[in-house]
Amino acid sequence: MPGIKDRVAIVGMGCTKFGEHWEKDVNDLMVEACWEAFEDAGVGPQDIQAAWLGTTSSGRRGSMLTYPLKLGYIPVTRVENACATGTDAMRNACYSVAAGIYDLVLVCGVEKLKDSGYSGLPLNPEVVTSGVEAPVPAPVQFALAATRYFHHYNLKYEDGKRVLAKIAVKNHHNGTMNPKAHFQREITVEQAVNAPMVAWPLGLFDCCGVSDGSAAAVITRADLAPRFRKDYVLVKGLGLACGAAQAQLQSSYDFVHFEETVQAGKAAYQEAGVTNPREQVSMAVVHDCFTITELLIYEDLAFSPRGKGPEDVEAGTFELKGKLPVNTDGGLKCFGHPIGASGIRMIYEIYKQLQGKAGARQLPNPQIGLTHNLGGRPGWFTCAVGIFGRG
Repeated sequence: MPGIKDRVAIVGMGCTKFGEHWEKDVNDLMVEACWEAFEDAGVGPQDIQAAWLGTTSSGRRGSMLTYPLKLGYIPVTRVENACATGTDAMRNACYSVAAGIYDLVLVCGVEKLKDSGYSGLPLNPEVVTSGVEAPVPAPVQFALAATRYFHHYNLKYEDGKRVLAKIAVKNHHNGTMNPKAHFQREITVEQAVNAPMVAWPLGLFDCCGVSDGSAAAVITRADLAPRFRKDYVLVKGLGLACGAAQAQLQSSYDFVHFEETVQAGKAAYQEAGVTNPREQVSMAVVHDCFTITELLIYEDLAFSPRGKGPEDVEAGTFELKGKLPVNTDGGLKCFGHPIGASGIRMIYEIYKQLQGKAGARQLPNPQIGLTHNLGGRPGWFTCAVGIFGRG
């Protein structure tokens, strides 16, 4: 069977400002994001034939989208897949369009976390493993990866800490140019290095925040896209990989790579025809839930050779003016992580960059953009990778 490459086009997108929206509820956020997408595509809710909604905790069924948008009696599918929820909703919508089932569909991701008392992914005791894994929270899990990476590649604590700090500084700098980001201020390497410790060696600025937000996309078949706009964006490849909760039980697991990212990346690259990511990918927006995660992603997606990520960080490779800019919009570090919305928010940044509409952070002539989400814990991740390009 042919892959998804160039069969589906994005013709409209919308995104709220991410942050602490005490004055808004989930419906307000979805309406804001979806109506921006409708207006961008030149369509209305009456034109949508089906919809996919990504959320982990803000609603239990698809009809939570039909109510505020008055979509009527169209099919709406709710998708939940940890931190890959938004991208997986997009993936399922793309497959329906590529299959010829629908011509015009809506994808929306949303999460309202700040006033819910909820800030992470619960572990349902009915669906977890035998429970022999260490019950450690997310910052500790990724801190283990950081300490192991420092040891494995013989990085002194001071050197490793500086590399992670530079990743945080880069993303905060990019976020200052994004009016939709939650955090919009510069930080220094010294501030990041000396910030209060959360889980050694990860400090406050190594960890992303919690926020509210929504993002949406209107998609159609590629052959229909010119009817809506000239600067549509094509879906080039989609990859999804789910771990089997084995890594932490195996003495051979190295803790310096995440196999789910490797496999999802390979699947997306193969579909998109990308054979040399470092040279062919113009930009990436990746899942920097922690700075160490972004560092590992560089290597897992073959942006950097194994163990050479720190050298590329020091060289400025992933900065706005670097060879391969990463997290041009500020990433999770500046947006926070409303789980169902993050993946589509990432696609929104790629969409705007490819159209030349990213404002002060606009890159010169990008051709291929990549998004990446990673949710779960080492060895039990769900990872989604999307690749997008110009029409």
